[in-house]
Amino acid sequence: MDFLTLIGLVVAFGGIFAGQLLEGGKLSSILQLTAFIIVVGGTMGAVMVQYTMPVFIRSLKMVPWAVLPPKTDPQPVIAQILEWSNTARKNGLLALESLIAGVNDPYLQKGLQMLVDGAEPEKIRATLEVDLDSRSEMERQAAKVFESAGGYSPTIGILGAVLGLIHVMENLADPAKLGAGIATAFVATIYGVGLANLLFLPISNKIKGIVHQQTYLREMIIEGLVGIAEGENPKIIEGRLQSFYAR
Repeated sequence: MDFLTLIGLVVAFGGIFAGQLLEGGKLSSILQLTAFIIVVGGTMGAVMVQYTMPVFIRSLKMVPWAVLPPKTDPQPVIAQILEWSNTARKNGLLALESLIAGVNDPYLQKGLQMLVDGAEPEKIRATLEVDLDSRSEMERQAAKVFESAGGYSPTIGILGAVLGLIHVMENLADPAKLGAGIATAFVATIYGVGLANLLFLPISNKIKGIVHQQTYLREMIIEGLVGIAEGENPKIIEGRLQSFYAR
């Protein structure tokens, strides 16, 4: 679990609420359901118009990554590839067949299956690179959904503010209704700017970073599997894989 994301959200929203209270304001003043519906509904609608259904659904599935990111630790993967390399060097590639069912990562499993099937090294590289490119592109597009939401949200907030002011102008003769309209106008702007800069854009950038880490890890996997297919010494393979994360 990425506790830094949770801490960041608590600090960001806590700072805003604390500042409101310290200035003598009330939390109820900035908790306006109408403004929230306008900003969130308008933003989500605009995003749905921009992206295709598969990309939008994929983006929703990636939201938990902000708190529960997929594992990108290279060392267990390197250890697994080296184990396969030693097994293949001693007993041949067919000895890896019994290990396929125990591999949880579909990408690793696909590469291992190609090794067992006796695919040529360049064929393994080409196939896995195509898979990598298509998967990474889909994930990058999904991450951009939140970036787009961060762009639309402030504008929708301004739209909410204008709607609130229209409501105010329609009720100038009734002072009792002016307060609610003005509150909705200003709070909609706060929601638009706040959600963009405290939620949508940070989530987008965090997911982009995770996608980059996953892509880099898969590039390393390709090198390891190709090395096994070419019959390279496990020590050479290990050195090449460790060089991906050399510091």
